[in-house]
Amino acid sequence: MSYLEIRGGRPLSGRVRVQGAKNSALPILAAALLAPGESAIRNCPRLTDVSATLDILRLLGCRVEREGDEVRVDAACLERRDIPHSLMREMRSSVIFLGALLARLGEAELSYPGGCELGPRPIDLHLASLRALGAEIREEQGALLARAGRNGLRGREICLSIPSVGATENVMLAACGAEGTTTIVGAAREPEIEDLQGFLRCLGARVSGAGSPVVTVTGGAPLHPGEYRVMGDRIAGATYLCAAAAAGGEVELSGLDPGTLTAVLDCLERAGCEVHTGGEILSLTARGHLRGIGAVRTAPYPGFPTDAQAILMAALAGGEGSTLFVENMFDSRYHHVDELRRMGAEIQVAGRAAMVTGAGRLRGAEVRSADLRGGAALAVAGLGAEGITRVTGLPHIRRGYEDLARDLRRLGADVREIPG
Repeated sequence: MSYLEIRGGRPLSGRVRVQGAKNSALPILAAALLAPGESAIRNCPRLTDVSATLDILRLLGCRVEREGDEVRVDAACLERRDIPHSLMREMRSSVIFLGALLARLGEAELSYPGGCELGPRPIDLHLASLRALGAEIREEQGALLARAGRNGLRGREICLSIPSVGATENVMLAACGAEGTTTIVGAAREPEIEDLQGFLRCLGARVSGAGSPVVTVTGGAPLHPGEYRVMGDRIAGATYLCAAAAAGGEVELSGLDPGTLTAVLDCLERAGCEVHTGGEILSLTARGHLRGIGAVRTAPYPGFPTDAQAILMAALAGGEGSTLFVENMFDSRYHHVDELRRMGAEIQVAGRAAMVTGAGRLRGAEVRSADLRGGAALAVAGLGAEGITRVTGLPHIRRGYEDLARDLRRLGADVREIPG
């Protein structure tokens, strides 16, 4: 079994360019289905989730080529409209293909998606929204059988009860193939939604409003292949910043918009770090112990991102003072807590709340990653801990980080991946 071996207690110093955003690349790759012909997606990260998405595109009949960070998808000839369980189970976000296939082919057959076990993330909102556009969807033995109704997909106002990122993306894709105008009210506002809008516009789609609670899509526009560059990954960026906050030192990141990390940067500054931004350059300096920051409540963008909760918690666990975390997005996002306790962290969990009392310094231990961001959090904790930390469960981490050990070494960390 492979693992990360981390020798902690060493201040970081260095610069790294942040990879392309996983949560942008996946829906953008699915959106490439909408336009017959070859589209080029640049800054596409090498992740296992991306590889699974490319396998789905190949299965559907696309020609897919990768050279460096560029992926070319030729969707001229689609041969299938069904995605088997063996591919769907790899990641929950694969449900995004439902909207894309309905828009392009008018039919889709998918099994229920898989992914990290973070508690219930029902796709009911996706299905209800697509049905409102005129899709007929049956659920049979764990599969979703969908087709455009007799009159095809038709635009209308869709009111989302919660600002679901996935539901917003699915409706945006389906609406490109609908007749008339679709207005999504209560849309998610994440930067990745804006990135998807940018790619759709590149294909010729008429989409506006992304980044606000109201997104408008006027369907029926002829679509053509396009070339697009994926935004930088703000959660990967948050990981490296929290790593430096935990270990101390000074690091510089490039390749991402600092404005997408405002909530995280605010917490790090309150904890005692110095943060400087300029263009696509972001630097952080940490000296001495981090201090408690009162309360951190996860929320839809522009609130504090749930994907950064475990990472910031790991950094603060080795500091001083108390911080109350309240997880408002998912029911089961504290799997990392027991592993942090093995490293000496003082954390008490009650329902969605976790009280972190800084231990002053964590100690190295053998710990196991149970999900993507929890695994990254354990690496962050190891960098600030005394002694050696070994993190197993690397397949989870590879879902969202191209090469975590490599990038941390570029920042001066003593970390290496030991093959199993």
